[in-house]
Amino acid sequence: MYIPKNMEMSEEDAINTFIAEYGFGVLVSADLTATHLPLIYESDEGSLGCLYGHFARANAHWKVLENQRVMVIFNGPHSYVSPTWYTSKPAVPTWNYAAVHCYGVLELLSEQENELAMNQLVAKYEPELLNAPETMPEDYQSRLRQAVVGFKVVLDDIHGKEKLGQHRNIEDQKGVFSALSESIQPGGVALSAYMKKRNLGVGS
Repeated sequence: MYIPKNMEMSEEDAINTFIAEYGFGVLVSADLTATHLPLIYESDEGSLGCLYGHFARANAHWKVLENQRVMVIFNGPHSYVSPTWYTSKPAVPTWNYAAVHCYGVLELLSEQENELAMNQLVAKYEPELLNAPETMPEDYQSRLRQAVVGFKVVLDDIHGKEKLGQHRNIEDQKGVFSALSESIQPGGVALSAYMKKRNLGVGS
C-alpha cells in the first residue's frame, strides 16, 4: 500500500483500535483468492499480534493456506471529496479513507482452539448469546462448528494509512470536514466522525 509519510498511521493503539472497530476483513492469498470474514485481533500475542477467524469448510480457500503468508485488509470509513469544498483553486475530486493492511503466516486451529476463538467473536458482537441456550443450544453449536475451519494469522508486518486531507491548508480542511459532517451519505458522516475522533483533517 502506498503511504506518504504524512498519511501513515503508525501508533500501536490507533492500529489496535482500528482493527477492533473495523474487524470485517478481506483475507488475500498469494494466488489472489480473497475471502471476506470477521476477525478478532489479539495484539498481545507474538511480536505484532494474531488475527483469529474461521472459514466455511465448503470454502476451498482454506485448503491451500496452512503455513502460507497472507494479507488481510481492513477498510475504515471512506467518502468522495468534492473540489468545491476547498477554498483553494484549482482543485480536483478525490477520495478520502482509512485502511490497515496486515501480513503474516496462517495456521489452522484445533477444534478446541476454534471453539474458543468463535466464542470470542460472539463475545465481541453479542455477548448475551453465550448464555442463551434457547437461541444457541450447545449441541447445535457443536454441529455447526463441524462446518467451519478455524485459523489464526501470526502477524509479521502491519501498515496503516489515513488519507483524511490533513496535508491541505486549514481552510480547505474545514471546508471538507464541514461538508462531510452535513452529508446525506452515510459514508461521509462516518468519515467525518472518524476524522473528529482522530483529530485529523478537521482544520484544528
